[in-house]
Parts: sequence; structure tokens; C-alpha cells
Amino acid sequence: FQRCVGMDALNSLHSTTFEIDEKHGTDYHKRFLEFVKMMQKENFVIGGAMTDPKGDRSKGPSEQEDPDLFTRIVKTDENGVYVSGAKAHQTGCINSHWIILMPTIRLTEADKDWAIVGAIPADAKGVTYIYGRQSCDTRSMEEGDIDDGNAKFGGQEALIILDNVFIPWDKVFMNGEYEFASMLVERFTCYHRRSYVCKTGLGDVLIGAAATIADYNGVPKVSHIKDKIIEMTHLNETIFAAGIASSHQGQKMKSGVFLNDDMLAQVCKHNVTRFPYEISRLAQDIAGGLVVTLPS
Repeated sequence: FQRCVGMDALNSLHSTTFEIDEKHGTDYHKRFLEFVKMMQKENFVIGGAMTDPKGDRSKGPSEQEDPDLFTRIVKTDENGVYVSGAKAHQTGCINSHWIILMPTIRLTEADKDWAIVGAIPADAKGVTYIYGRQSCDTRSMEEGDIDDGNAKFGGQEALIILDNVFIPWDKVFMNGEYEFASMLVERFTCYHRRSYVCKTGLGDVLIGAAATIADYNGVPKVSHIKDKIIEMTHLNETIFAAGIASSHQGQKMKSGVFLNDDMLAQVCKHNVTRFPYEISRLAQDIAGGLVVTLPS
């Protein structure tokens, strides 16, 4: 389930740690590569934790009334660092083996304590998950099998609370290099917005289901039904095209990893915020009221 966020975190950290080392003479990149080897060998799922609660959006981390509205270093010793704060909107974190904590915005020198990147086991001491809801999550628990979906391993959301969570030095990949926070955020979002190409898999299923229902209803050759299925396909493939084009136009970074095209990645994301809803509306139009008002 959902390896894309961890993949995007690994790709963005590969180049960012390399460039931090280049400027500061640190050894983050070497640590990071050892971590990647362990993830690959054990086939672990990584949750990328970037989004903080943020509090007053007009203020930076060091200006907040509550300093834990952004994840920060609260203590350092010879073994590593201790962090407190929270990460919001963490889809799939409870399904993950490891969590990579990252900054969420551009930071200034006053925000050095918040410039922390580190990897923790998902069950690390001091980590609390406040489990959230998704709109459809109880349907798989009801009797019958009409809407089981991925009944045992479906999506979920959680708020992660971090209370003096320890990160050993070998799992720390940024520690106070605040000027690189924006680089990491920008590269992560560039990768992740391209990753939204995965939504087209769901679109394929929905288009196939709509065409099947049109067959069941005996109207597969009616012109307005064909037009709607064509439009659904057009929208879905437009999302796919932007994501694939972004990857194809990628550029090689200093570290050797490739970064996909930023503009096309943003277009892919923009398409995903609009097109799936229109695809769903057209599917409902084809299926009729039976599907839209189907009781649980």
C-alpha cells in the first residue's frame, strides 16, 4: 500500500543530502545511502511525514505561540537528537514500517531547531497516532461484499504526535541546515505531484465499470453515452500524460538521481484536483440514480 510518499522522500533526500554535504562537509549522504540499503534489503514501507499543523500560517516556526506546531529538535546528546511536534494528514502511516520526518516550509536562521530530517521506526517510543476517518471507511466492515474494496489494507489518515522521540545520528539527514529546507520541500513536492499519475489506475477501473453498466442497461451505442465514456477517457489519459511527460523531461542532479520536470508535475497535480471529480460525475450520469442513491 502507498509506497509513493516514501519513494518521493528517498528521491528528494538523495540529491539534497548530497548538496548539504557539498557545502558543509557533513556525512548525511553516506548515512542516507546506508538507510536506503536497509530499506531495500528488508522491503520496508516508508511514510514520508512532511505536513505540520502549522498554527498561524502568517508566522514561521520560531514565531509560533506553541513551538510544537512545527516538528523541532528539543534535545541533543552524543547518541542523537530528540524531537517533538506533530505531522498531520498522514495517509498510510499506520501501514508503514518507517517514518521519515521532514520540514514542511522554507526556514530562516531563527528556525534552525526546526530544520530536522530523520528516520524513525513507526512504533518508536514517544510516537502517538490519532486515527482519522475517510468518508468510505466503514463500508468494508458492513455485511455483504458489494463495496469491500481493499478490506484489510485500505487507506486511512492519522495525526502523528511526537513527544521527545529519539533519532540516532545515523538516521539524521539534516540537522540545522535551514537554508536547504526549501530545496527539500520543492523537490519532494515535484516528485510527489508527478506521483499522482497513480490516480489514473482508479480512473481506468471507473471507466470500465461505467461502460459495463451501459452494457447492462442496453445503451452502449447511444451517442451521449459514448461521448461521456470518451470524455472520461480523455480526462484520465490527460492526467497520465502530464505525469509521464514530467518524468520523461527529468534532469540528472549532482548526486546522480533524476528530478522530473517541475512545471509538468504541477500540471499533473492541478489535473488531479479537477478531473477525477468530473470522471466520477460522468460515471454517475451513465449509471443512473441506482448507483448514486444506493443504500448501505
